[in-house]
Amino acid sequence: MGEKAVNIPEIFGSLVFNDKEMRERLPEDIYASLQKTLSEGGEIEKDVANAVASALKDWAISKGATHFTHWFQPMTGITAEKHDSFITAMPGGTAIMEFSGKSLIKGEPDASSFPSGGLRATFEARGYTSWDPTSSAFIKDNCLCIPTVFRSFSGEVLDMKTPLLRSMELINTEALRILRLFDINDVTKVTPTVGPEQEYFLVDRKMAERRRDLMLTGRTLFGAKPPKGQELADHYFGSLRPRVREFMQELNEELWKLGVYAKTEHNEAAPAQHELAPIFVAANLAADHNQLTMEKMKIIAENHGLLCLLHEKPFEGVNGSGKHNNWSLETDTGNNLLRPGHDPAGNKLFLLMLVAVISAVHKHQDLLRIAVASASNDNRLGGNEAPPAIVSMFIGSDLEGILNSMAGIAPMPSAEVSRKLDSGVKSLPNINRDKTDRNRTSPFAFTGNKFEFRMLGSSLSVAETNVIINTIVADELRSFAEVIEAAPDRAAAIDEVIVSKYREHSAVIFNGNNYDPGWSEEAKHRGLLNLPTTPDALPYLTSEENIGLFARNHVYSETELVSRQEILYDKYEKDILIEANTMIEMASRQILPGVIENLNVLLGTLKSRHDIGLPTSLNAERLLIEKIDPLAKAMVNAIDSLRSTVDACSELAHAKDKADFCRDRVIPAMKELRTVSDSLEEITGEYYWPFPTYADLLYGV
Repeated sequence: MGEKAVNIPEIFGSLVFNDKEMRERLPEDIYASLQKTLSEGGEIEKDVANAVASALKDWAISKGATHFTHWFQPMTGITAEKHDSFITAMPGGTAIMEFSGKSLIKGEPDASSFPSGGLRATFEARGYTSWDPTSSAFIKDNCLCIPTVFRSFSGEVLDMKTPLLRSMELINTEALRILRLFDINDVTKVTPTVGPEQEYFLVDRKMAERRRDLMLTGRTLFGAKPPKGQELADHYFGSLRPRVREFMQELNEELWKLGVYAKTEHNEAAPAQHELAPIFVAANLAADHNQLTMEKMKIIAENHGLLCLLHEKPFEGVNGSGKHNNWSLETDTGNNLLRPGHDPAGNKLFLLMLVAVISAVHKHQDLLRIAVASASNDNRLGGNEAPPAIVSMFIGSDLEGILNSMAGIAPMPSAEVSRKLDSGVKSLPNINRDKTDRNRTSPFAFTGNKFEFRMLGSSLSVAETNVIINTIVADELRSFAEVIEAAPDRAAAIDEVIVSKYREHSAVIFNGNNYDPGWSEEAKHRGLLNLPTTPDALPYLTSEENIGLFARNHVYSETELVSRQEILYDKYEKDILIEANTMIEMASRQILPGVIENLNVLLGTLKSRHDIGLPTSLNAERLLIEKIDPLAKAMVNAIDSLRSTVDACSELAHAKDKADFCRDRVIPAMKELRTVSDSLEEITGEYYWPFPTYADLLYGV
């Protein structure tokens, strides 16, 4: 029986109140007024808000919606929503369906219940959500979702979306200044575009439910190396297993209905690991779409008896999961400002933009590291599937050669005669080779017409990362523009800025192997930061330089920046302590009892042999007992050690002190317990081991 064909153009965006729906359902004057407000700023007039709300309600009800919600992105890293029905009470016990402009524009969730970094105390509960008309409303689970931003009663930002929108306006302003210097006057808007590649694992849900670590923390806290991992590279781009294929088909359809441009899907390098990549969209939409993607992945996985793991390192010893943040700048005339063109050496606009990014990354390595900082991502960075915690850039030999030549560092490299790749088979066509290779070990790599920031973890929001990229690049563009605008010869000034800034910041460019053991020492010699853990990175967030950067660009106030630092410290500490307590419970109540039961059986067998007069000195039971018993004792000691370490951490008062203690004391104690447990797993009988192993999980779908 054939599969039902999907009419993608018909279903795409069918659950989105997009521009097409708005044009059709709003009076012309209302539509024009709304668009003018969006482009010029200002307050939305009451009659416009009421008209939009009425049209939204009628459209949503026609799609089966009964409720609406202000959908926002607090500092939890996921989305939040509170549902209200459209019902309004009427005399005589009747009701009508109503939705006002006031309800559209403003909501009031409890601000003290979300992470605020001290901005809101428990008794200071008031906070506000307000409509973000730059993102389209959509329907999810029979509820009209209205994208909103989230602020405190005193006005500070409590969400991830507001700073992103601020940074987008900032880079638009500064990029337009640069374009005017090149006499490009037809462009009215420059938009940062993002395409986040989302990696994830799928495991059998019934198996996963037997593991408390997977259900509570999203990763395995215990697990011996399986007989087969990813050594054969036979999973990468392999054929999809039926359950996985069916999951992907349903996921695609649901995302397409929500206007998400889900494009590429495939098996990733590790067994049970997969990837979904979308088409590039504006950074704010990319943030919305990625949150929807992660949510739908988890929900749809359940429909197929699966559990979707978005943790950065669900399994020790195999690849972890990232979210490659592909970033570029697009004009409203369709030009990509990071496209080199056929003559990159002569494309001074491109070279100026390229050097602005190089300068920004070099000056603000600390912020880019902080953008991906979390306890879960610390487990992934530096492994063979992820770049190290040292921020560097790959731009390829061609572009480096052009810039080196302009800077007088080296002569211009000779052009290759041919970039054709000849297969050596007459019946096969020759193909064109790209101008530069790809470097998947580089944290920040130029890949032809965009930069791929590979350090972002799979569970993290893309919003914060792009706030930082937008802000640091815009800040460089501003400084470039100020110099060039003041120069009597702008063409000469452009060349001078390209050369001087490249010379100043070229130390961040590394086209080699970032996994090379010698790279960390070379990076240190170049003056690059190496911040392996989140507590190592977070102090930099509130440096005088970074406070000044965000304040002068009106992206974060000092108060907002300090609150975010506190939230990140607090989350790191809590994530680690949840994992530690989960380990204590699993080891005490599951692993140790199973090991002791195995020991008792072996001891009973040994006693039986002795009772009937059989030799006991060299038999298998005695040999196993001699291996298991000391490890069981070591596990008891490791459990006690971890428990006392967790208790000591809880006595500390400040989030930073707790985070440092977790890094220095709790995590080593966790590793000690895991080492003992994994050794026991390798020699304990399968019947007595209390939960599925790595082999069960990785190959159980």
